[in-house]
Amino acid sequence: MSNIRASRAAATVHAPAAIFAALGDRTRLSLIHRLSDGLPRSIASLSADTAITRQAVTKHLNVLEEAGLVASSRIGRESRYSFRPETIEEIRAYLDEVSRQWDDALGRLKSFVESS
Repeated sequence: MSNIRASRAAATVHAPAAIFAALGDRTRLSLIHRLSDGLPRSIASLSADTAITRQAVTKHLNVLEEAGLVASSRIGRESRYSFRPETIEEIRAYLDEVSRQWDDALGRLKSFVESS
């Protein structure tokens, strides 16, 4: 396994916590909502019509980017941010797996209780 793949695999182990932490903030949820239409936006655009400063928006976008929920690209001197829906699909798959594990555990508990 290459170093890049190894670090991606290691990052995936911790991804659910980072994603949930990133989504646990109202401002970041609002930014995700604004970006979810698929149009890339600048920091200036994302901070327009809000009481949030550009610096605060930048900090929130950095958290979202580290969690894999948004991606940035440079166009000249401006950074544009885009929503990455595949990360939501990954976390959905993670939650489905956790749900299956709980269903299995509860099924075993039910069988044990009914057989006693």
